[in-house]
Amino acid sequence: MKYRSLGRTGLKVSNLCLGAMTFGSGEWGCEESTAQQIVDRFMDAGGNFIDTANVYAAGESETITGRVLKGKRQSVVLATKVVSPMGRGPNDGGASRKHILDSIDASLRRLGTDYIDLYQVHAYDFTTPLDETLKALDDCVRLGKVRYVGCSNYAAWELMKGNALARELGTARFDSLQPQYSLICRYIEREHLPLCIEEGIGVIPWSPLGGGVLTGKLRRDMDPPAGSRMSMNPAVASLDDRTLDTVDAVVEIAAELSCTPSQVALAWVMRQPGITSPIFGARTIEQLDDNIGAAEVDLTDAMRARLDEVSALPEVYPYGNRGRAKEILKAMNYEAA
Repeated sequence: MKYRSLGRTGLKVSNLCLGAMTFGSGEWGCEESTAQQIVDRFMDAGGNFIDTANVYAAGESETITGRVLKGKRQSVVLATKVVSPMGRGPNDGGASRKHILDSIDASLRRLGTDYIDLYQVHAYDFTTPLDETLKALDDCVRLGKVRYVGCSNYAAWELMKGNALARELGTARFDSLQPQYSLICRYIEREHLPLCIEEGIGVIPWSPLGGGVLTGKLRRDMDPPAGSRMSMNPAVASLDDRTLDTVDAVVEIAAELSCTPSQVALAWVMRQPGITSPIFGARTIEQLDDNIGAAEVDLTDAMRARLDEVSALPEVYPYGNRGRAKEILKAMNYEAA
């Protein structure tokens, strides 16, 4: 694997990130022994970036991640998240000072470490003032419990507001964004990616395989494989023509390159402008090896153009559309600059 800086920071992370959401009990989780093999194989391949969250498997993912990293902690950039409810109490969730300070200590205990490299706010909390959240995160940094701060699933304006406020307050800022991004979910290209490139914010997208749709296991007039993550995703039942056409293109290109559809989909995300490290999950060694193989896939310009075209977003956002601006100016008897 190759290594990239996380945004404008000096932190170097592998260009693939191992997601630990599959670590723990559940219908599509894996046992600790398998998680150990997955982490060992990932690190042997050069991976140094692992992402989890306190809410995954109700804390079990963090616990397993901490145990399988025993003796290897210093070789890993470890990321986790906070916001989701961890209990039934009124203060057991959110981005308040109380919940953040309670949660950081609980995550440190489960992970068996005294610091977290990247601590991320899992979602925007409209019930808590943003300055309260930023000051609490900054305290975590100043106490040595956190090295860098990030956010996940923020709207572009929420991210920009947070970092503008951080500059005003003199606190740690959001150095990374964890959004959904794949060939079938490209919405962050409209605002998020231009913002992150301009502001030096790392982008570590989740679901680069579109919830399993881009593995090629689901085609037109097919049901998801029994027991797969796709079979538990209600969105799979209403796949549109754009998505199915994109899957067809991914499968065709995979055949041309003698690789798997998953590797093609991951390789496309890895090489998109502004992307630092896509997060993939694995519950078997076979899945891990398949995903790691994406680092060796070289898409030609023609292949990338095919994928870009078939998965292109519809033109529904007029702002910044220079062609439309020219039409308006012409109608007003002005010339476009």
